[in-house]
Amino acid sequence: MPDSSPSSRSPAGAQFRTTHWSAVARAGHGNSDEAGSALNELCQIYWYPLYAFARRQGSSAAEAEDLTQAFFTRLLERKFVAQADPEKGRFRTFLLTLFRRFLANEWNRQHMQKRGGYRTIVPLDATWAESRYGAEPTRGEPPDVLFKRRWALTLLDQVMQQLEREYVASGRARLFERLEACLSRDPNATPYAGIAAELGLTEAAVKMAMQRLRARYRALLREEIARTVASPEDVEAELKDLFAAFQG
Repeated sequence: MPDSSPSSRSPAGAQFRTTHWSAVARAGHGNSDEAGSALNELCQIYWYPLYAFARRQGSSAAEAEDLTQAFFTRLLERKFVAQADPEKGRFRTFLLTLFRRFLANEWNRQHMQKRGGYRTIVPLDATWAESRYGAEPTRGEPPDVLFKRRWALTLLDQVMQQLEREYVASGRARLFERLEACLSRDPNATPYAGIAAELGLTEAAVKMAMQRLRARYRALLREEIARTVASPEDVEAELKDLFAAFQG
């Protein structure tokens, strides 16, 4: 796992204006095009955790795909997200509560439209999702635990992708490629001396580059977490919750 020791500083209020809660408000109260765009932005993080939740609840792969797509369709069409209140907790908790209710309603199962019948709200890669689900631990953990772990991993993946994009854009793609394994604590990662030799740098320069990479990773992680909670004061608790998802 990447370095899990978050900085003690909270994001500034100005950074907090552009949050997932802002997207929730647009999805709940905006016009159709704007709402669809906002909901798609939100659900890129959450669709696979919800798919995995449905699978662990006993749905087949086809059912889980249909249920997840149908859930997002109704979430937009019936403006359920307008009920979201950032003062009442995390968006992921709100979303999972709605999904539980959706799955508990047998009407949805018995009246499921034919495959592909729901309007596409979020592009779901069913083959990728099922392959990933097949690699999930089979120790019988509850669906909500799996959802939380998948949310955490998806969030970390997004942070890593953003970090890679930044390094590629600045012409440091090869440096990122060599340091990524060190960031993720890969035991097979090339030692700093080896990386230095490959890139024509000193070992001290590689160590400094690694420090900067870790610092930027932590900053991006905090920014992404800030987009999922109601206030800056909630960031620390959510960071702890994120890393707690990998314990036990």
